[in-house]
Amino acid sequence: MKHQPSDLTHADVRRIILGIMLAMFLGALDQTIVATALPTIGAEFGDFANLPWVVTSYLLAATVATPLYGKLSDIRGRRVMLLISVAVFSLASLACALAPNLLFLIIARAVQGLGGGGLISLAQTIIADVVAPRERPRYQAQIAAVFAAASILGPVMGGFFAQHLHWTLIFWINLPLGAAAYLMTDRTLRRLPRHDRRHDLDAPGAALMGLSALVLLLALNWGGVRLPWGSPEILGMLAASLVLGLLFVWRIRTVREPFISLDMLTDPVVGRAVPAAFAAAGTMVGLSIFVPLYFETVRGLSASQSGLALIPLMGGIVCGAVMSGRLLARLTHYKRPGMIGCASSALLLAAFALAPGSLPLPALVAGLAVVGVGIGTVLPMTTIAIQNAVTPHRMGTATGLMNFSRQLGGAMVVAVLGAVLLGFAGRTSGHDMEELARQAAPEALAGGFAYVFGTAALVLAMGFGFLVAMAERPLRSSVRAAAEEAAGIAE
Repeated sequence: MKHQPSDLTHADVRRIILGIMLAMFLGALDQTIVATALPTIGAEFGDFANLPWVVTSYLLAATVATPLYGKLSDIRGRRVMLLISVAVFSLASLACALAPNLLFLIIARAVQGLGGGGLISLAQTIIADVVAPRERPRYQAQIAAVFAAASILGPVMGGFFAQHLHWTLIFWINLPLGAAAYLMTDRTLRRLPRHDRRHDLDAPGAALMGLSALVLLLALNWGGVRLPWGSPEILGMLAASLVLGLLFVWRIRTVREPFISLDMLTDPVVGRAVPAAFAAAGTMVGLSIFVPLYFETVRGLSASQSGLALIPLMGGIVCGAVMSGRLLARLTHYKRPGMIGCASSALLLAAFALAPGSLPLPALVAGLAVVGVGIGTVLPMTTIAIQNAVTPHRMGTATGLMNFSRQLGGAMVVAVLGAVLLGFAGRTSGHDMEELARQAAPEALAGGFAYVFGTAALVLAMGFGFLVAMAERPLRSSVRAAAEEAAGIAE
């Protein structure tokens, strides 16, 4: 029997959301728990040069897999794809825990990324299936709490396991969590509404998009660190990514049912909200990496102090997301909080760029909290606007595209900010960006961070421009309205 949205009671919806929250927590925790254990892993395997690949391999695989999960969920159903995602993630976690050497661990992490790429995106899609856009902000606090808990618990648990127990526990812990997520989602998602529609998977288009992103991410990870940006290898990868991207564009313009349809990419909501989310998420990731480095190298804080000083920024993002989510349900012009938040954050970052070394530390930390609030207002608004703009049978594809753009934005903004900092620090390549930054002269670093903050402000200003241009369609008040709209289009 196929369940329609109206068949679900409030208790049913809460059970479904509780189940997928665990899957979402599983994906969010893995993004934060590994980093603090890396030095211990490198010491045990006696290999520090290739250690960054423990993180990079996961991110590359997850980024490429994210839009594929979205499309396949539109074809095969959300429940099936989420269960596959949880199973692959859990089995790969077991392989990571049993890794006999670093190469095996890196490969297992890549497989884990293939599973993890669907956890958060599919969870967001399932929420969209059972909760109307107008009502979805009610659950924003719960979603934000999941990411806040993962952001706080991840580094603490990773460091504790590595220092006092054993680093493999950061992967062993995924097994009971994964088993619980599998059992809960398998049971609760049997009542999930189905929006069956015959789809064809455009495998060549998916391959072109994935390969273009993979080659670009490799170039961004190696450029300016392992190899100079002007080296033949980096330029060759950038050129290959561009060619593959152009072939993907040609593919979606000519095939009957492309991997991502041209009308979705050019939609006045989706086509503007996706780059706005790219800018906001990219700036968030970039600041989370470079702000602690700034506190340590320019302001003279210790590693632990710089970590504490980052909390207001990350806490502000959570607060901004919750606040924006609540306002979305009440405002007709729901994109205004995001526009105000994005513009305010850009202006504050531009102010930081004018005097990066002389601002009083309390004022700087308070300003970062406000920047975080501003960025946080953009994230739920773009998610709900995109999901509100598409019919249910394309919800997975649209949500996957949005999460893909966020992950790609993080990689690209980090690469750009790193190139800016190292360029003004007088370095062009090396093995470790943080090591290179710490070896540079303090005055050069202060000037470099001025441009880092200025570049981040420019990225947010671009995001603000896309938000201004984004159409503002009324939020649907029921899930059935979207289903009926889809049925009407089909007929």
